[in-house]
Amino acid sequence: MKVFIPAAPRPAWQNVMRTVAQALVFWSVFIVGIPRLILGAQAALGIAGFEVALQKEIGVVGMVLMALINVWAGAVMAVDGKGTPFPADTARNLVVRGPYRAVRNPMAVGGLGFALALGFWMGSPLVMAYAVCGGLVWNVAARPMEERDLEARFGASYGRYRDAVRCWVPRLRPYRDGD
Repeated sequence: MKVFIPAAPRPAWQNVMRTVAQALVFWSVFIVGIPRLILGAQAALGIAGFEVALQKEIGVVGMVLMALINVWAGAVMAVDGKGTPFPADTARNLVVRGPYRAVRNPMAVGGLGFALALGFWMGSPLVMAYAVCGGLVWNVAARPMEERDLEARFGASYGRYRDAVRCWVPRLRPYRDGD
């Protein structure tokens, strides 16, 4: 079974609309639904939350920044990549522009960072742990499959990009094709 299937040729606006639809489903489940369930379980189990100075403000700033990274990455994927972030409708072109110049998977960074900021905003150690576990699962299960696919489809171009741009820690100097 092939997981990563390049998107069919279509206008950029259709890729953007598909990306928005996919994001709404993904975020509804993984960024809203599951954290709410975890917060309810935390209360039912009697696990205390936490409060720190400026917690709400810091949490909101973190969520806004991570959401902006995620939206920017999705738009670049849809327009430059000529596909969507969804594996069964993935980009037809290697994307090395926008936030992809700083980190290899800004959508994972944005989504997981948002979940971590949400957990902080909620004062929930379990929601924050969920975000960390999500990052570990993505790094161990999804990333290797995705990188094998990118290497198979884009060869040396992807290899140069992978070697120059880290997965989780942004570059200080943006990547330029051929770095």
